[in-house]
Amino acid sequence: MRIIHVLSSVMWSGVERYALDICRHCRDHGDDVAVITRDARAVDDVFRRHDIPVRFAQLGGFLSYHAVKGICDVLGESREPTAVHCHSTRDAFAALTARRLLGRHDIRVVLTRHYVRRAGRSPFHRFVYRNVDHMVFVSRIARDKFFSGWHWKGRYADDDINECVIHNSLNIALEPVAEEPHKGPVTAMYLGRLAPDKGLEDLIDALAMLKGSKIRLRIVGTGHPDYVDLLRRRAVTAGVMHMIDWPRHKENTEDFIRMSHFGVLPSVGPEAFGMSNIEFMKEGRPIICSDNGAQPEYITHCRDGILVAPHDVARLAEEMRRLASSAELRKEIGCAARKRFESQLNWDGFIRRMYELYLN
Repeated sequence: MRIIHVLSSVMWSGVERYALDICRHCRDHGDDVAVITRDARAVDDVFRRHDIPVRFAQLGGFLSYHAVKGICDVLGESREPTAVHCHSTRDAFAALTARRLLGRHDIRVVLTRHYVRRAGRSPFHRFVYRNVDHMVFVSRIARDKFFSGWHWKGRYADDDINECVIHNSLNIALEPVAEEPHKGPVTAMYLGRLAPDKGLEDLIDALAMLKGSKIRLRIVGTGHPDYVDLLRRRAVTAGVMHMIDWPRHKENTEDFIRMSHFGVLPSVGPEAFGMSNIEFMKEGRPIICSDNGAQPEYITHCRDGILVAPHDVARLAEEMRRLASSAELRKEIGCAARKRFESQLNWDGFIRRMYELYLN
């Protein structure tokens, strides 16, 4: 079959990683795959490196003629059964409109909700919710927030929406867990976007409470240059700049994770899922993360990870100190995290459910 992902972001994030993993798997299993983007180099270059065809459309608002036309042009290239997988309500609206204009009943439209947000109330949102073939929520908290305050009746009721929860996974081969580094300081690692909702200010403040300890922090990610400068100035002011490594971000982050002793991901905004968390779990590394999003759905506190409240800098520093001081505790939690990933977050289970949505 033909599988097309529509991505309107101009920046690389977990959403684009999610789409790339699906595209790689489907292509390797003989499907015809492609992505439609806004001609954004940060996104397009990664897909091209993985030999995923990239097409362009002027993706935009709900009433974007150019977005609909661009999707129509791509869909019109083939008559084989097609699944169009969208990652925003606006793109799903354009895909549904294109399907209607083409009169193609063999085209299925799937929408994944990657954010913790309430459902939109406009007529355009309602059109999307009741017409997509499947709506996928990446976590229960994302689903519950979507339906919170839901007051629509009749044809707009929630039981009219074909929806399900599918936790994210990673399309990466499982390899034996690498031993943690034996030389040098204990290294905590942050992996993800460098943005205000990720709790990086709290992380730097927590590191300031650990002065004198043999802990080093590695921050891996990309963000707006002004915000990155703000973080660096905060580290200088706190007197911990010498305790932080800022390596250049690269697509393959597994080596960075294997060179670390544990992950620390103290988001202050609710995470709809948290892809970086499961990257550490897959590599058998313990993680410290916030408890205000989907994390408790796949992490049990003190068993396969450590959960802290957002903005609790003192608790964050204490948990970092506790993990840094005990190799035995790190191994125990890291092994449990790897088992959790293998049993509940594995790729085979994820992609099997995704194919069911594409085909049925």
